[in-house]
Amino acid sequence: MSAVDWLEEKLIIRKIEKDDIEEVVKVAQAAFGNPNIAFEKKHYESHIEIFPEGQVCVAYDGKIIGASSSVIVNYDEYGHDHSFEEISGNNYITNHNPEGRNLYGIDVVVHPDYRNLKIGRRLYEERRNLCKRLNLESIIIGGRIPNYHKYADTLTAEEYVRQVEKGDIFDPVICFQLANGFKIRTVKANYLIGDEASLEYATIMEWDNPDYRRENKNKL
Repeated sequence: MSAVDWLEEKLIIRKIEKDDIEEVVKVAQAAFGNPNIAFEKKHYESHIEIFPEGQVCVAYDGKIIGASSSVIVNYDEYGHDHSFEEISGNNYITNHNPEGRNLYGIDVVVHPDYRNLKIGRRLYEERRNLCKRLNLESIIIGGRIPNYHKYADTLTAEEYVRQVEKGDIFDPVICFQLANGFKIRTVKANYLIGDEASLEYATIMEWDNPDYRRENKNKL
């Protein structure tokens, strides 16, 4: 058994509890390397109060090493021309709609010390499972493009994304999301204020739930 396989057997995936929040905040700050982007304690408190099923963490040996946050919306009410602040209810998910049709992923963070151990993949898998359990149409995300600042002098954001999609340029976030079955819908400017690496651009991406049944929209 490889070291990665052994570690995966020790992982626990569960809902974020109130006592976890300070640790989750530290993971988010370490993952982004920019405290102005990471959610704060007050935001996570609101998330677990409003939509506890959508807030998930990964623990290893009692230590939280990754987390993800989601909200349910009717995406048609927002469309592609939305900002992160709008879709996340100004970071508090107060716009959560239990009767909505789409799961919107607002955050996935993995501590840098545990990258390349498939933690992000596990979080995405758990989010897909949630989407299926709730019988939602799709998962939508606004994905950062953190390597874009290296190419901004020669490529527009749209050109950069297309070259990443073709495999001519590597971007860790876009490539990860494509590998997890997401499709690029559009490229959005002024998405996440303060995201200097992406120059505040993002890809709006979607994963369609293959098990969605319009006539049987059950909820937890």
